[in-house]
Amino acid sequence: MLLCGPSGSGKSLVAARSGLPVLRLDDFYKEADDPTLPLVEGSSDIDWDHPESWDADVAVEAIARLCATGSTPVPVYDLALSARTGSESLHIGRSPVFIAEGIFAAEIVERCRERGLLADALCLTRGPVTTFRRRFLRDLQEGRKSVPFLLRRGWRLMRAERSIVARQVSLGAHACDRDEALGRLAAAAAGRQPSRQTVA
Repeated sequence: MLLCGPSGSGKSLVAARSGLPVLRLDDFYKEADDPTLPLVEGSSDIDWDHPESWDADVAVEAIARLCATGSTPVPVYDLALSARTGSESLHIGRSPVFIAEGIFAAEIVERCRERGLLADALCLTRGPVTTFRRRFLRDLQEGRKSVPFLLRRGWRLMRAERSIVARQVSLGAHACDRDEALGRLAAAAAGRQPSRQTVA
């Protein structure tokens, strides 16, 4: 189950409430010294909301290993340091499905579908103002970046939220609110098809 949506839309909360095993796709960010990291246009800020700031190849391989063997090594990523600080093993036991959640999950919908790994793909939406508030308070509490950076990023993402959701839907994710997402996750865990099938 791929769970995407704008930063701050509540993906981690929905994933936790589902009771399913969770692969955190944010742990596959590139490190701050990676020369391929993109910059925000007209700025010296790294654009951590651009798909090129993330290692999709490694993430897909981790998903494939989980599907095939029930376990996989995953990096431990410190968002405040923009660096990998270690690794750990994720085990999903006998769970029939698991959630891979992160802002870039929609970028790998087609690759997961082609490899026969995809159960469903959801894009969580809450509205730009609500998302801005939740994202800023979360990032401030966790000390992810400096306050000026968080404000610049938050304003930029609030203005772009509708286009972010539209892109994720165009990549194959189904836009939904928290309650619908939880319902579809429960249906997948029970082996039922979602009521509105949008992916193969």
